[in-house]
Amino acid sequence: MAILRERPYVQFNFLVDLGDGVTDGPAAGFQELSGIGMEVTVSEYRAGNHKENSVMKITGMNKSTDVTMKRGVIGSLNLYQWLDQIRNGDQKAMRTVTIQLQNEDHTAVVQTWKLLRARIIKHTSGPFNAKGTDVAMEELVLAYERLEME
Repeated sequence: MAILRERPYVQFNFLVDLGDGVTDGPAAGFQELSGIGMEVTVSEYRAGNHKENSVMKITGMNKSTDVTMKRGVIGSLNLYQWLDQIRNGDQKAMRTVTIQLQNEDHTAVVQTWKLLRARIIKHTSGPFNAKGTDVAMEELVLAYERLEME
C-alpha cells in the first residue's frame, strides 16, 4: 500500500523479488533499477460529418517499458537459470517480479510495483578491463506484460 507524505522518499531503499520469494542476501540484491513504466496509446479519429473541425482521441492499447536491473557479479547462477528456462520454452518461466520501496529506517513498504508475466530478454556481463578497479557488473533487462502499483 502506498504511503503519502509531503517529502519524497529516497530511492536507495528497495527490495526486489524475482518471483522466487527471496528479497534478502546477495543473490537478490541489485544496485540499480531503471525503466519501470507503462504507456497508453491513443488513436485519433474524426468522422467526415463531424461538426467540430478536430479529432477525437480514443484510448488504445497499453504497453509496458522494459526494466533494466544491474548488480555486481557475485557468482550466483539464479539469473542464468531463469534465463535458461525462458530460452528452453518453459511455460512456467514467466514470473511476477515485485519491487518494493521502503522508508528510510526500513520499517515500512511505501510503494510497490508488480511486473506481471515478466521474463528476461537480455543479460549482459562486463565490460572487463584489466587496468580498471571497478566492480564487475551484470545487467539484466526484463520485459513484462502489465504493471500494477500498490
